[in-house]
Amino acid sequence: MPRSPDPRLALLAPHELARLTARGELVRLRRGTYLPAGAAAADPAARHRQLVAATWPLLGDGSVLSHGSAAVLHGLPVWPEQLVHVQVTRAAGRGKRRGNVHVHVAPLADDEVVEVAGLRVTSPVRTVVDLGRALPLHRAVAAGDAALRRGLDADDLLLGLEAAAGRPGVAAARRAVALLDARSESPWESCSRVTLHHLGLAPTSLQHEVRDAASRLVARADFGWEEHRTLGEFDGLVKYGKLLRPGQTPSDAVVEEKRREDAVRDLDWQVVRWVRDDLRRPEELRARILRAFRRGTR
Repeated sequence: MPRSPDPRLALLAPHELARLTARGELVRLRRGTYLPAGAAAADPAARHRQLVAATWPLLGDGSVLSHGSAAVLHGLPVWPEQLVHVQVTRAAGRGKRRGNVHVHVAPLADDEVVEVAGLRVTSPVRTVVDLGRALPLHRAVAAGDAALRRGLDADDLLLGLEAAAGRPGVAAARRAVALLDARSESPWESCSRVTLHHLGLAPTSLQHEVRDAASRLVARADFGWEEHRTLGEFDGLVKYGKLLRPGQTPSDAVVEEKRREDAVRDLDWQVVRWVRDDLRRPEELRARILRAFRRGTR
């Protein structure tokens, strides 16, 4: 019989569930599990939590939520393709993907398992190391930066790497951990920092403050190259949302940000802005930054 968080749906026959799903009144969460359309979370991470809740009772003993599923439960940034499967780690057995479950097999020490909302989950340290082993570098760094911002101890991460010695992907995890920096305030700032590192243009400062002759704060930028008097900013809609004060509109925030940028340029600083698509064209971004360097050092 199909399962559902809403017991009334359990009374429906399969063809009725299919009809209501086709009409958009129900959302299929996983095989045999449905939600009323209004109860299904729109946010991908929140929807994954619903998927985890529906799947957890079906998992065998010894299962521990890990990788992308653990990242969601720890509040770390994730990408949509990490959320297709409920990811678990077991200390024994065979790794496999079946339905919406991806099973990893690896040793799990007692201190690598914690409880979150009544569920067994890999610890933040183990989660960051596992993501470092499995994900592209920029995504692993984004998750690790967020974990550091949430209070994860960097020394504990080094111990986690030692515990993972010999496992597939541990060299990639070491590279990711070496690049972590809690000062990056969003996943896309983290991704930008990795791109800049690959381009040989690692910034000399993060969250760089520009002050006027009277030491008044004029602006704070995501990235700074002080010797070139150049600032870098990742632009995203979320950033402008954070800038809003009560009563302000996004357009007001954009105008105010433009005024801050003009004030920064008046102090002989160059400003380079980029968006997500620019990170897919790194050489073009590199050329823009180098042009700003030349202007800034004239």
